[in-house]
Amino acid sequence: MDLSQRQQEILESLRVEGRVEVEDLAGRFSVTSQTIRRDLAELCDRGLAARTHGGARKIATVSNREYHERRLLRGPEKESMGTLAAGLIPNNCSVTLNIGTTTEQVARALSRHEGLMVMSNNINIINQFMGSRVRELILVGGAVRTSDGAIVGEEAVEFISRYKVDFAVIGASALDADGAILDYDTREVSVARAILRNSRHRICVADSSKFDLSAPVRICDVGDLDYFITDTPPPRAFVEAAERANTQILTVEEHNGFGLKSA
Repeated sequence: MDLSQRQQEILESLRVEGRVEVEDLAGRFSVTSQTIRRDLAELCDRGLAARTHGGARKIATVSNREYHERRLLRGPEKESMGTLAAGLIPNNCSVTLNIGTTTEQVARALSRHEGLMVMSNNINIINQFMGSRVRELILVGGAVRTSDGAIVGEEAVEFISRYKVDFAVIGASALDADGAILDYDTREVSVARAILRNSRHRICVADSSKFDLSAPVRICDVGDLDYFITDTPPPRAFVEAAERANTQILTVEEHNGFGLKSA
């Protein structure tokens, strides 16, 4: 079950502040202390927080905790974005997807397709397609990062460069209003660039919260993409940058169930 909006905000407070108190949260969200205790109990039961007297604290244990948390954030939005992206990709073609909790949702939607050749540097995505009607599954070669199942680095870049696929699907850690698509890790960025470079059609999926984040490494600009998929309309400057390059923006908010609309 997905976290509620309030639980997501509590989890973010834990990540930033390290600990939270029941009475403070009750006042912040204008709910009863009992409601907050239930929220904290669920977070603790899921292993996302640890109980303290009068509240909860952040857990600092295994290295993949943060990736697990990100899977739970904005789950319905990511699922809808995955469905939108999968709708652009036909049966019987080739597609490469990179690491990310949103690209995993694209893979989940694509697992109902037939005859795909799927390549990924993400073990989680490859697992999504096990038992499906894909034509071929290709796991990018290289060392596996145990925190999130990613394969990054120069070996992965070289491996991807041997192929030319029909569709690339990438995620992003941050977005700038000027159109920049950004990430934190230069190794991940190198792989994302290789995926884009060795594809015929380029799709980026990223929810609107990424406009509130900053990352130092540029993957590409929105104008380098064919499609940008998000949950709500982006800032006007971002839309204008996309329009200048004929990049189509698709949003969950504007999808009426019968077709796709550009922002």
